[in-house]
This record gives sequence, structure tokens and C-alpha cells, in this order.
Amino acid sequence: MNTMIMKHFETPDEIRTLPKTKIELVHLGETTLMRATFQPGWKWSECVKPTAGTNSCQVPHINYIVSGHIKIHMDDGSEEELGPGDAAEIPPGHEAWVVGNEPCVALDFSGGDSYGKKLE
Repeated sequence: MNTMIMKHFETPDEIRTLPKTKIELVHLGETTLMRATFQPGWKWSECVKPTAGTNSCQVPHINYIVSGHIKIHMDDGSEEELGPGDAAEIPPGHEAWVVGNEPCVALDFSGGDSYGKKLE
């Protein structure tokens, strides 16, 4: 039997906190949806790298930016700034940081299961 699953980020299934980072996860069957809130001054290499244990973020993302701005720097040297309404597929091998003085809130449709955890 197929059953609809509905959840709300006000009562997430899991919360992870790292410096300047709040990760909220809702599990929808086989899919995990992540809402990430990155505070001003957040930078992946300073706030997440110590936990992940990799030189750059190795988690792939399919992101939608709800608010704020974030700069993505790929290991190949390419860069993009994302802002409200932008959607992006970001492959493994990147650094990121908040641009400006407001938090960046992003929905991630693919990376929630492993983001902010030690990668083996």
C-alpha cells in the first residue's frame, strides 16, 4: 500500500549542530530532506571540515537556497554565488562560505544523510 508521508521542519527527526551550523533532517521513507542554516561567518573549512575529516566537502548536494547567500568554490577553481531562489547540483569536492551578514538557509535534497558527519 502506498502511503503519503508528511513531516514538518519545526519537529525534525534529527538535528545536528556544528559551529555556526544547524542541520535539521526529516526522513521521508527512503529520502532524507535537509534544511541547513549557516550563520554569518560560516565557512565549510572552519566549521565542518574538522568533523568531516576531508580536505574539501565530499558530499554531493542538490540545493535550493531559501534565504541568504553562499559562495561555492569547486576544487577545480570554478566558483558560483547562490542566493534566494537558486537551485544547484554541487558535486563532491568543494568549499563554501556565507556571503554577507545574514544567515544562509538551504534545502538539500541529496546530502542530508552524511552531511556534518565523519566520512569514512
